[in-house]
Amino acid sequence: MEYLIFLLIGASAVGAVAYFQRQKLSFIAQHPDDYDAKGPSLDLRHHLNGPLLCEGVLYGPTGRVTSRFVADMDVAWDGNVGTMKERFVYDDGSVQNRCWTLALGNDGSVKATAPDVVGEGEGMAKGHALQLKYKIKLGEDAGGHVLDAVDWMYLIENGTIMNRSQFRKFGIKVAELVATMRKVDVQMKEAA
Repeated sequence: MEYLIFLLIGASAVGAVAYFQRQKLSFIAQHPDDYDAKGPSLDLRHHLNGPLLCEGVLYGPTGRVTSRFVADMDVAWDGNVGTMKERFVYDDGSVQNRCWTLALGNDGSVKATAPDVVGEGEGMAKGHALQLKYKIKLGEDAGGHVLDAVDWMYLIENGTIMNRSQFRKFGIKVAELVATMRKVDVQMKEAA
């Protein structure tokens, strides 16, 4: 009987430590209030505007790279509503086109929609960072699963945006994305 009590106490302690670690010390524990206005502030209408080049990698559940990509993005704003068109080219030669609609609130809030987003994503920009949470439905070729997504974008001093996203199913991380987004010099692009 004592053995069972010690086993239950031990399991409870391990569970409590794991819960605390996930809620307070992990990627998903970040909050927009963690980022103040020190350094440049992320202004989506300025930093996510016009043609952008995105380069990144996708990690699978084991932490190994499963795919690499390059994407051309073009973002146009009409007041506080932006349309972001994306064209991804993956290392296997496949191409994916996506389009986001972003609506900015005066308080830094962001609402986001896309054809593969279930409902509406919600986010908050604060200081040099933006958090966006949404549910994404994978294509049928990827099982059609709906995943919980958390995107964080961080403005770097040179204007580049670093993007880190995690995708979870039943609270378990199944994929992660790390990418850069930077403005394309239109004159250089036209010369190429």
